[in-house]
Amino acid sequence: MADARHLSILKELERKVLWLSTWTIHNANHLRPNEDGMKIGGHQASSASLSTILAALYFSVLRPEDRVAVKPHASPIYHAIQYLFGRQTREKLENFRGYKGAQSYPSRTKDIDDVDFSTGSVGLGVAQTLFASLVQDYVKAHGWAKDKPEGRMISLVGDAEMDEGNIFEALLEGWKHGIRNTWWIIDYNRQSLDAVIREGLWQRFEALFRNFGWDVVVLKHGSLMQAAFKEPGGEKLRDWIDSCPNQLYSALTYQGGAAWRKRLLDDLGDQGPVTRLIEKRSDEELAELMANLGGHDLPSLLDAFEKARGHDRPVCFLAYTIKGFGLPLAGHKDNHSGMLTPSQMEAWQKTQGVRPGHEWDKFEGVTIPQAEVERFLSAVPFIQKGTRRYAAPAVPVPEKLTFPANPAMSTQQGFGFILNELARSDNALAARVVTTAPDVTVSTNLGAWVNRRGLYARESLVDTFKKERIPSTYNWEFSPSGQHIELGIAEMNLFIVLSALGLSHSLFGERILPIGTLYDPFIYRGADALNYACYQDARFMIVATPSGVTLAPEGGAHQSIGTPLVGMAQDGLASFEPAFVDELAVIMRWAFDYMQREGGEPNEKTWLRDETGGSVYLRLSTRTLEQPQREMTPELADDIMAGAYWLRKPGPNAQVVVAYTGAVAPEAIQAVGLMAEDRRDIGLLAITSADRLNAGWTAAQRARERGLVHARSHVERLFADVPPHCGLVTVIDGHPATLAWMGSVMGHRTRSLGVEHFGQTGTVKDLYRHFGIDARGIIAAAEMIAPGRPMRHLRAV
Repeated sequence: MADARHLSILKELERKVLWLSTWTIHNANHLRPNEDGMKIGGHQASSASLSTILAALYFSVLRPEDRVAVKPHASPIYHAIQYLFGRQTREKLENFRGYKGAQSYPSRTKDIDDVDFSTGSVGLGVAQTLFASLVQDYVKAHGWAKDKPEGRMISLVGDAEMDEGNIFEALLEGWKHGIRNTWWIIDYNRQSLDAVIREGLWQRFEALFRNFGWDVVVLKHGSLMQAAFKEPGGEKLRDWIDSCPNQLYSALTYQGGAAWRKRLLDDLGDQGPVTRLIEKRSDEELAELMANLGGHDLPSLLDAFEKARGHDRPVCFLAYTIKGFGLPLAGHKDNHSGMLTPSQMEAWQKTQGVRPGHEWDKFEGVTIPQAEVERFLSAVPFIQKGTRRYAAPAVPVPEKLTFPANPAMSTQQGFGFILNELARSDNALAARVVTTAPDVTVSTNLGAWVNRRGLYARESLVDTFKKERIPSTYNWEFSPSGQHIELGIAEMNLFIVLSALGLSHSLFGERILPIGTLYDPFIYRGADALNYACYQDARFMIVATPSGVTLAPEGGAHQSIGTPLVGMAQDGLASFEPAFVDELAVIMRWAFDYMQREGGEPNEKTWLRDETGGSVYLRLSTRTLEQPQREMTPELADDIMAGAYWLRKPGPNAQVVVAYTGAVAPEAIQAVGLMAEDRRDIGLLAITSADRLNAGWTAAQRARERGLVHARSHVERLFADVPPHCGLVTVIDGHPATLAWMGSVMGHRTRSLGVEHFGQTGTVKDLYRHFGIDARGIIAAAEMIAPGRPMRHLRAV
């Protein structure tokens, strides 16, 4: 338990943090009002409700190894604390919500003050801490990071944030994996964005967490309340508080001491001791007593956190708070986006002892000597090791990834072969790869990898079928040394665990190269978590398979359409769709290196941002294709990685170029062969990455606009010698807009073929013809954009 002086300093720091955070928002709103007149500051009340909890954590409880996901709306409180530590600048705070200023929501990529986990899309940062704990266990189980202590993965959670479904999906997965060292602190202020939350929700929370094996600590009554309960009549006051409806408690908090007195005397008056308990307190003292909930009481918080540090079980702290605590708008149901008026701010500033013109002074208004507070801050455990982000050495990647040279196979099958060959080896790359899938391990061709590398669990579990000598293709044995994390059917969990695995080098100082597989259409189910993972700059590989209407018999529910556009649009994600396995091997080899890159010089050949590194998305297929028999030259490999190469280079008088992506390669090849008799010098362009082609082209245009007149992208060089009159037909088993932009590169007339509507069951031949992406559809499109004599083979296909 902290001594009295320690508590006094903490209380002053809490008060200072509340001032700085409120002033930060007020200042931002004052400087940058929206054109429509609405306030942009907001969140003064949401931020204030967590001031005590965050002060207790950062100034006393946390250790350098602990990692925290701060509730999105508490960003100003977090930045204020880091400002007092010297990790945030006044300039950034003054420019809060402005260009290059402190971020509205904590961001590990855009803020300078050592944010552990980005938050913003509610619920995702909460689940991230659970999966980060799983990753920490994985790292330790594999004998890594032996010199680093285990930390707590902590999330500050809004009670309304608990409505998010991904939190409950994560809880179930955490129970399966025996999650440890995880704290979730629910800011139970009983207000959501629009209203006051339903009565009795805390009981549901408590039952839910206990059912999943968590300890639950309810912090409802602060030390002032607990002392009052011991007075004569105190039990009746406790009963009244515990039965008071949320809306009434919030309203009375906003109205203040006189309103509290009237209501309490109306309900409890003339009962002797309890009346005296109320009457002996002034209005100010009564308001302080009734606002002394557990989430605002430093002694209660410190005691609860100290006890929880004594074990590694997951803990849910249900901390009762008041939204807007300490501010004039505390408790009002409309305070979510409410702001203190200038007159309110001026009056409150006086009560805080802050002189005009000294609002940003770190120790302005603090009643304890500055030297003593500075000594206290310098000794805070959390900051004793300086920066808390680690750097991990790069894992060497072999010059080539091998696979069996089968004459015909699909890219999904090839992916399995490549991983199986990697699993056979004992190199560093194989040791650092971890795979995961939402219950589709076998159907995405991870089975061979798992057979060789095993499933991960903190405790070993034998394969009962193997033990009972029942023949089975798969050896499903769990052990701490396993390298596959099996998940339930929840794509949100997949992307959040990939995010946690992909940040292991920074969080825990150990490089992990995660690969997650799922069915391609279900990227949409986890799209928010995918965006979140990329925003954090996590590094991972997504293998999405099977894809498109090529998965013909499965019907529209399992056939993807727009996912290539997701791959192109998602920042931090390089997207590929190879047709052949030798292309895939080149891409995967590059991807393992790309996932580890940090900084470096721009590549002026491709104009891509390869020097920064990132994550990778592979859109693969189950369609078996005849594989090309060719040598993988360095030049061809470079073109594959840049996004495209000529499978048949067009001649000087080319009338048509067909550009294809992925599984429709046979149709494109067939169409070009059939058209060759009727159109001159036809070209065939194999596109391995529409994403990288487009990104390089866009970047080169931007470079020219900035004065680098000789900048040329890969796609511009490919089309440089294609005659202007040449028609361009693009084809993909996906949305046609994926490739439709290519006509703009050099001004070629373009017809883009693809899939725009939900699919249906049938054969590949049926569906390709239905959507016009078969050889006949390609020839018909070419005849329209490259007029000439009729195509003789149009009716023959």
